[in-house]
Amino acid sequence: MDDCCSGKAEALEHLRARQSKVLKILLAANALMFVLEAGLGIVARSTALLGDSLDMLGDALVYAATLHVLGLGMRSKAKAVLLKGGMLAFFGILVLADAGQKIVTGAAPHAEIIGWVGLLALAVNVGCLLLLMRHRDQDINMKSAWVCSRNDIISNVAVIAAGFAVGYFHSPWPDTVVGIGIAGLFLASAVGIVKDGLQGLRQQAAQS
Repeated sequence: MDDCCSGKAEALEHLRARQSKVLKILLAANALMFVLEAGLGIVARSTALLGDSLDMLGDALVYAATLHVLGLGMRSKAKAVLLKGGMLAFFGILVLADAGQKIVTGAAPHAEIIGWVGLLALAVNVGCLLLLMRHRDQDINMKSAWVCSRNDIISNVAVIAAGFAVGYFHSPWPDTVVGIGIAGLFLASAVGIVKDGLQGLRQQAAQS
């Protein structure tokens, strides 16, 4: 019996170590991409890039929070998931505000910068998604991290399309529309993640 328990504890420790390594890689990649996309988004006057950069920042914070609660109980993990949902909602509102400002000012974004940065962000996020794939069903924390990474892929493809459309039509509207779409994705994901967190808290309360 002791050998069995010892084996389970060792397996759990190995699982946590693997999760920690993956999350540290994702944290570094998303933090770097946030700096790059935010800077170039300002240069390009792109709502879509700024939205995607906030997505990267949100993910970096998500992975940091996930690392913090590795090995902790369901209650701590559920609280971290609720925090992630709140972050996504906050960033969605920020992007909507920037889109509204662009609609008023009519500032034209730089199509080539949008396209190339979107391609780089897509490559980074595909790598992140592949790293998370095997861990997504291990607990709600890793599942929410996978959801964030999946959303990144959708956002990146939309950003690339916006860059092409801005250059083709010589209009700022594709960039603005994609920015609003990314904000909507943030808010929809926030709702789903918060539901998972609340469910985790309810399960913990029922077991207490």
